[in-house]
Amino acid sequence: MENPFKKSVENTKENEEKKLEVADEETEAQEEAESKDENTKELEKLADKESSNIWQEKYETLNNQYIRLAADFDNFRKRQDAERESLLKYGAEKTVKQLIEVLDNFDRGAKALETIDDCEKAKECFNLAYKNFNDTLNKIGLEVIKAEGEEFDPNLHEAVMQTPTSEKPENTIIAELQKGYKLGDKVLRASLVNVATSEK
Repeated sequence: MENPFKKSVENTKENEEKKLEVADEETEAQEEAESKDENTKELEKLADKESSNIWQEKYETLNNQYIRLAADFDNFRKRQDAERESLLKYGAEKTVKQLIEVLDNFDRGAKALETIDDCEKAKECFNLAYKNFNDTLNKIGLEVIKAEGEEFDPNLHEAVMQTPTSEKPENTIIAELQKGYKLGDKVLRASLVNVATSEK
């Protein structure tokens, strides 16, 4: 007959061995899980580092582009300032060159007048120089504002007199007292005019 005490001891021993095996398996599983966690953490760190490097590269690229763009804009602004300054300084160069030719004609006319006794010849010299001057101004773009006989336009004319009359329609310019000029569409000086009003 089998000894119950011995059997109980064997059972206990078997149970303990099983418990130890289970404990070993749990420990192994836990170590494996920890190892996996560490590997995952390492992978995450690497991914974070790689992501950080990518963002750093993108930042550096954008920063370099911004610096180049800022430098280009600064150079553009400096060029514009230089061109504006040159335009203000030498913008009238072409006009002045054309007026120099007129000055030459006045000089020639003045010399000619020294030897001319005939008033008609002097008048002819004056008319020639005056015509030359007007032609040059017309080439530059200067226009005389039409006034006498035209309808009064406050954008082009300045009424300094008003005369009641039945001979001309109301708001018609009767007389030009001083010529007006414009350059292209810009009025440089309005014509001073006398405007017709209706008689009462």
